[in-house]
Amino acid sequence: MLEFSMIQLVRKNGQKLDKEIQREFVKFYRPFRFIPCFFQSTFERIRKKAKKLSVLIEFEPDLYETGINDVKNSKCSNFRELSSISCCSAKMSVETIESLLNQCKSIKKIHYDRRVNALLDVASPAVRADQLKQSGLTGKDVTIAIIDTGIHPHQDLENRIVAFQDFINNRNTPYDDNGHGTHCAGDAAGNGSLSNGAYQGPAPEANVVGVKVLDNIGAGSLSTVIAGIEWCIQNQSTLGIDVLSLSLGSTAVESAENDPVVRAVEAAWDRGMTVCVAAGNSGPSQGTIASPGISPKVVTVGAANEQNTLNRTDDTVASFSSRGPTIDGITKPDLITPGENIISLRAPNSYLDRTNKYARVGSNYFSLSGTSMSTPICAGVVAQLLERNPNLTPNEIKERLINACEDIGNSPNAQGHGYLDASLLISRPN
Repeated sequence: MLEFSMIQLVRKNGQKLDKEIQREFVKFYRPFRFIPCFFQSTFERIRKKAKKLSVLIEFEPDLYETGINDVKNSKCSNFRELSSISCCSAKMSVETIESLLNQCKSIKKIHYDRRVNALLDVASPAVRADQLKQSGLTGKDVTIAIIDTGIHPHQDLENRIVAFQDFINNRNTPYDDNGHGTHCAGDAAGNGSLSNGAYQGPAPEANVVGVKVLDNIGAGSLSTVIAGIEWCIQNQSTLGIDVLSLSLGSTAVESAENDPVVRAVEAAWDRGMTVCVAAGNSGPSQGTIASPGISPKVVTVGAANEQNTLNRTDDTVASFSSRGPTIDGITKPDLITPGENIISLRAPNSYLDRTNKYARVGSNYFSLSGTSMSTPICAGVVAQLLERNPNLTPNEIKERLINACEDIGNSPNAQGHGYLDASLLISRPN
């Protein structure tokens, strides 16, 4: 039986190939079942040249420049440097991947550039952020980056979208062809101007930055998400970015230590940006925390069902909210905030707006559920906290959020440290 070269390569370099790309190589050989043996060698050579894969290539840190040059000099397209995590992304043939693995000592690991998906009337009072607003904390002079599907220039965000970067269509002005990112921006920082203040986020005076890394159906890739995070790192001081909100994720297939998106959010965290990440919407099954929410550093946010009431005694963890432990056995999420039937900003004629007309609330608002909504609500509370004390580090902010949680009697792998009660952030001493 013919021993195919790529099978030999996987056996030899398995530790340098993540599980997803190993699966792609196995799929690569499925058509060979129908090819006569004496044609298989020729067919393999042709197919290796024709079959192209989108990959993330991770380099040994001390060989980064060498690795970048190796890839640049190879036959590839869509090349992008991701220097914050010593990686690059590219699209290349299976033949080129084989050649790089055989010749380049700079390569630490090759990851398949897999798909990433997008995961306020009662919500803001339910988390008791209104009590911080009554104390004058509105997120003023704090900037939240919404890394998502974009932001529609909604009137409730007027004059507060301070920057926009598009990694999907390379457009220069704010837009949102899906609607998810606009809703998230409002969850964090909508001021309710078109609802007489009814649908406000926790930080109605915070600035927002739109970073579009997901397309019109709410899908992207590891590389676009990492590129968005890296752009925030590079523009942190220029734009004053304090908080990252990521209501997106993918199935965790490797440990946090080896996950490239986890490494990217932790690089942002280490540079002083507080990162809030959605736990995922794969509950109530255990062990369903999505990447990059598996990171032990960042604030991983699950969803509460506040039963559409301000009384917290009937609140529970939403059934869809992903549960821990993580792939590494770590208890997650860190906390929960409201995530069911959250009314926030509508992006007219976006994908969600066209396909979910029943979710419209009047002409300017939209109702959605998910840990996608819980996450920017938490980010908005972080903005309130930073307005009060701009010198807090991400670790200090996380500790204060955890200490402001109320145990509602669920498992730690469902509720984390509990349901965030933002009022405790000001009633307890600094």
